[in-house]
Amino acid sequence: MAKKKKKLRAEFRKNRNVRTREKDLTRRFDSQDEAVDDVETRQSVSGKGELTRKRTLAGAEVTEDASGTIVLPAVDKNVCCQGRVLRAHGLASTVLCDDGILRQCATRRLLKTLHTDQRHVVAAGDIVWVRPERADEGIIERVEPRSGVLCRTSRGRQHLLVTNVDQILVVASAAQPRLKPNLLDRYLVTSERAGIEPILCINKVDLVAPEELQPLVGVYTQLGYRVLLLSATKSWGIEHLKSILAGRETAVTGQSGVGKSSLLNLIEPGLELRVQSVSDETEKGKHTTTTAELIPLSLGGFVVDTPGIRQFQLWDVIAEEVAGYFPELRPYVSSCRYPDCTHTHEEPCAVKDAVADGYIDVRRYESYLQIHAGDEA
Repeated sequence: MAKKKKKLRAEFRKNRNVRTREKDLTRRFDSQDEAVDDVETRQSVSGKGELTRKRTLAGAEVTEDASGTIVLPAVDKNVCCQGRVLRAHGLASTVLCDDGILRQCATRRLLKTLHTDQRHVVAAGDIVWVRPERADEGIIERVEPRSGVLCRTSRGRQHLLVTNVDQILVVASAAQPRLKPNLLDRYLVTSERAGIEPILCINKVDLVAPEELQPLVGVYTQLGYRVLLLSATKSWGIEHLKSILAGRETAVTGQSGVGKSSLLNLIEPGLELRVQSVSDETEKGKHTTTTAELIPLSLGGFVVDTPGIRQFQLWDVIAEEVAGYFPELRPYVSSCRYPDCTHTHEEPCAVKDAVADGYIDVRRYESYLQIHAGDEA
């Protein structure tokens, strides 16, 4: 007896189907057509009719991964081939398939209409199943479970910047644009939550005196984070950076204008990524890189060049969890008088006492307060 196929009831987005409204109801009513009595019945929304937001998917599976709950539709692996998304831009994705062919792929409508909190269903770094259509084209049939996800909140939804990476290279600049410690701390919280190793990279160190960076570098190194001091214009520290990236899959991220593309051009000769100078008026970057792209390295591994950002709102981190992602706060949390202490206004508070005694850096504590207050709101 044949094995019965497994079925799954999956929820779709609200706008998957559009109800067509009849436009001649007034004319029909004026003519006293007998069929007008049945109009309400025909246009009602039924839980089992065409307009229901749930569908039965044969052979599909539901699972949890680093990006949340996902549905895995059934695919014919005799027809489809597996690949890695190098670039996802709009409705098209560039996929390097296991057969060595670079294909421009559209996304299966089923994946686009499944209910999800994600802003985009396909991201750079995804491992996908592709159904070849022509020599260099295909359809993405399924996205495999993800790990090592770097994401943020965008318009109330999860914005996947890159997936399936081993480490995150958080690039900041010592000047032009100015360094934003709170932005670095937000990346560190995201890295702690995702279980990805973060590496802090401060570029353009040739523009400031070394002693200006020492207090900030000292705080992060004492917490166990790796900090690199680089200069793309002087080629300082590039060889050391190459050794860190070799054989690994790394997301290169940071605010616009800090020199991410310039560093990658030095790491991979011939890459020729577009670069621009910082605006003289605002001292901010000009968003030269517009989409995340997976770049194979000749020394082994991949890097993902991501667009520069100016705001990084944490995804799926509530205010009560923030303290747990600050390593220096964790030893004192259990010593607070109140079990639900927010470490902001309560007295007495072991965390605030540690700040006053110099055991916790004041700037890091202020960063905690900003993240706690902003993400709670």
